[in-house]
Amino acid sequence: MAFTWGSALRITLLILLVAAVVTACFTLPVEKILKDFLTWVDQDLGPWGPLVLAVAYIPLTILAVPASVLTLGGGYLFGLPVGFVADSIGATIGAGAAFLLGRTIGKPFVISKLKDYPQFRSVALAIRRSGFKIVLLLRLVPLLPFNMLNYLLSVTPVPLLEYMLASWIGMMPITLALVYVGTTLKDLSDVTHGWNEFSKTRW
Repeated sequence: MAFTWGSALRITLLILLVAAVVTACFTLPVEKILKDFLTWVDQDLGPWGPLVLAVAYIPLTILAVPASVLTLGGGYLFGLPVGFVADSIGATIGAGAAFLLGRTIGKPFVISKLKDYPQFRSVALAIRRSGFKIVLLLRLVPLLPFNMLNYLLSVTPVPLLEYMLASWIGMMPITLALVYVGTTLKDLSDVTHGWNEFSKTRW
């Protein structure tokens, strides 16, 4: 790939993003930060709480920080109808933000790393033919973590609107399940405790 200042800037920004993710995951008290955030949403925001919860998905998803705690928190704080709507919209918007970031800043880097994996090329070809269906299936059957899938799909030909609609529908079952689990929890500490274990399996 020929050198250009634009590609150098994209790679630099991507490196900074990766460094921020590593720093956040290994040095910051993520569990405490998330608990404090949910406490603030619960005690201070009133009717604005669901909106702020949904918006919070954007930075977490871009930084690849597991958002399962927000999903559980939506159920715990707002119950099944409101919590599900807030979490579903928030997760979709967050997925779209990460997708756009990957398609603009990180695309050359991601493509260079994936070009030697024929199975990914097969997925990209299938998405070119049936983008909506493939993205929907990948969300319904989460073979890869949520955050990783956002960036991998960003380098495929799927249009943004198809990606977001398929992601929204495909994530509904797991979102509904986590929100329901959140409604059964008795204390906010139960929501945030063990967030790493949730992240390993889904988000």
